[in-house]
Amino acid sequence: MPLSLQTVLSFVGVTVLLGLAPGPDNVFVLTQALTHGARAALWVVLGLCTGLLVHTLLVSLGLAALLLATPWAMQLVQVLGALYLMRLAWAAWQSGAPTRPAAQPQSPSALWRRGVFMNLSNPKVALFFLALLPQFVDASQAAMPQLLALGSLFNLTTLFLFGAVAVFAGRLGRFWRERPGVQRVLNRVSAVVLLGLALRLLWA
Repeated sequence: MPLSLQTVLSFVGVTVLLGLAPGPDNVFVLTQALTHGARAALWVVLGLCTGLLVHTLLVSLGLAALLLATPWAMQLVQVLGALYLMRLAWAAWQSGAPTRPAAQPQSPSALWRRGVFMNLSNPKVALFFLALLPQFVDASQAAMPQLLALGSLFNLTTLFLFGAVAVFAGRLGRFWRERPGVQRVLNRVSAVVLLGLALRLLWA
C-alpha cells in the first residue's frame, strides 16, 4: 500500500480545508451553477477534475517542475488562460444585455472542455501540487505511486466538494433564473467574476 491510513486522513483533511477556501475554481463553479444550473456546473467540475488528473501526472513524472522552471512557458500559459477567461466574461456580459437574446445552453462536452482548460491554463495548480504532494510522501518508498495516489485522493475530494457546491448553488439559483431581470443581473455578476479571475491570473 503506497499510503498509510494516517497519511490518507491527514491529506484528506488538508484537501477539504483547501477546497472550502475561496479560490478561482470553486468561485467559477459557483457562478456557473447560479447562472446555468447544477447540471452545467457539474460538467464543469468534471472538466476541472480532469485537469487535476493531468497535473497529477505531470508532477509524478517530473514534467511540472520543468514547466515551472521555464518562465516564458509559464507566462504563455497564464496569458492564454487570462484571455480565455476574458472571452467567457464578455460572452456572459453580452448575455445579460436586455436587447440580446438569451444564450443557448452549452453541450456537456463544451462545458467539460471549459473546465479542463480553466484548470490547465493556471500554472499555479502545478506549483501548488509541487509544494503540497511531496510533503505527504514517505521517502523510504517509491515516490511516483504515492504521488499518483495523493493526486487521486485530491481529485476525489475536489469532485465531492465542488459537486456539492454545484448542486446547492444550482438549486439556489433556480428561482432567480426563472426571472429574466434577475437572470441578466446574474450574467453581469458572472462576467465581473470571470474578468476578476482573468486579471488575477494575469498579474498574480
